[in-house]
Amino acid sequence: MTTATRQHTTDDAAIQQALDEAERVCTRRGARLTEQRRRILEQILRTDGVIKAYDLIHALSSEDRSIKPPTVYRTLAFLLEQGLIHRIESLNGFVACSHPGERHESALMICDGCGRIIEFHTPDTASHALEAAAAETGFAIETRTVELHGLCRDCQSS
Repeated sequence: MTTATRQHTTDDAAIQQALDEAERVCTRRGARLTEQRRRILEQILRTDGVIKAYDLIHALSSEDRSIKPPTVYRTLAFLLEQGLIHRIESLNGFVACSHPGERHESALMICDGCGRIIEFHTPDTASHALEAAAAETGFAIETRTVELHGLCRDCQSS
């Protein structure tokens, strides 16, 4: 099982590196990471934990420049499609992907104490078990979201 934690960072170099990787992912796929999309992704990268769509609107709107909900939702859909972010269904929010652009089935461990999110690849055996159970019952899987809620090691020891 491969795990990766995307830590909140204000390190401009780390954020720039993530944005450059996002640019490469989009270019490989024939998509454009426009300035607006880049701004939204950067805000997600700078956010500690999950960010909701309206929090993005608030964070990115200023006196001279506002951003409208449809623009944010379209951009979030684009970033999801490109594999640059994950939607946290249970929290109705978004987080940057630890393995941007890779086609992978991941699961998210969400600490209910501090909000830390740890992304890990779902083992093939688990994926196969889900597919087999679905096939057995005639269920057609459209999307897979695995979210585990609990307490991280730090919160357990506090």
